[in-house]
This record gives sequence, structure tokens and C-alpha cells, in this order.
Amino acid sequence: MNQAFQYQRLVLGYHGCDKSVADRVLAGEDSLKKSEKRYDWLGSGIYFWEHGPERALDWAKEQVARGKLENPSVIGAVIHLGNCFDFMDISSTRILAEAYPRYVDFRKRYDLSVPRNEGRHDGDLDLLRRTLDCSIINWLTEIFDADADSPTYDSVRGVFQESEPAFEGSSIRMKSHIQLAIRNPACIMGYFRPL
Repeated sequence: MNQAFQYQRLVLGYHGCDKSVADRVLAGEDSLKKSEKRYDWLGSGIYFWEHGPERALDWAKEQVARGKLENPSVIGAVIHLGNCFDFMDISSTRILAEAYPRYVDFRKRYDLSVPRNEGRHDGDLDLLRRTLDCSIINWLTEIFDADADSPTYDSVRGVFQESEPAFEGSSIRMKSHIQLAIRNPACIMGYFRPL
């Protein structure tokens, strides 16, 4: 068995997209593409909401309002996380925290500024443009990929509190979710159309 798949964790993921994309993927005519935006929350990968079909559909509808999609849809996937850089596990967040000073030194050595997470607009407390997070995760996973003695991560997983409180005084947020960035497409065991 492939070493990467010895960690036994299967999850259902949901990807918001245009209906034409969902139809092509489900027909086996296409595959989902990795996002490579510089502000992706978990670095480069194919993005899914873990067990979040409604959140995926909400996101797709937001993209219609922004002129990026025409017909909002959701495609489901059975995903084996493989070797997961899981920020819901303290061992992974420790790796990230310990890497940060080396990352800053690396940027300074090459006269590069350290990116910042920023909002899309004034008053955006969620800092939806996660340029710093994306940059350090990509930097670190590239180092791991290049080092034969380090783990290669198939997926990255994180939990995010997002949007306004669910009710006055609450710490529960309306758009809280678990997000997945699948770096190794072989982790996607199959697709389905959610009911």
C-alpha cells in the first residue's frame, strides 16, 4: 500500500463551482484544478469544505454575484487525506509556528518583504486574503517535498471562524468551516453529486 495512504482518514468534501464544471467532472471529462492564488488560505491545492455542502453552495452563489460563475453548483468528493498537514492537530501547528522565524529569515535574505493577511475591504475582520498563510504553507511544503527525509503532505486541513457571530455575544460564527486543500489529486477517491 502507498505509504501516504496508511493514515486512515476518509472525509466527504464539497467543492463550489459552476454547474458546467461539475457536470464535466462527474462525466469523467475533466478534473478539478488546483487553486494557485497567492492568498489561498491553506496554500496551493484543490479546495473543499469538509462536510459542508451548504457552505460550498453559498460560496458558489457569492461567486455568481461577483461575476465569476454563471450557474452555482456543488460537487462532492470522497477524500482520503493521506499524509495531512492538519492544523486541527497541535503537532502540525507547532511545525508551522517553529518554521515562521526561518521563513522570515529566508524572505529577508532575498530582500523580500514578509506578506500580510489582509481584508478584501476596510472593516473586513476575517482577513479573507491570506497571503501570509498561503506563502508560508507553500514555502514549507515545498521544503518538505524537496527533502527525502521529510514528509510529503498530500493535503492541508484547517478550521476557520468566519463572518459575523451567530447571535449577539456568541463566539460561534455564521460561516465557520473546516477547509481542505488537496495537494495530491490521487487523494480524491471519487466524485458524486450531492442530493
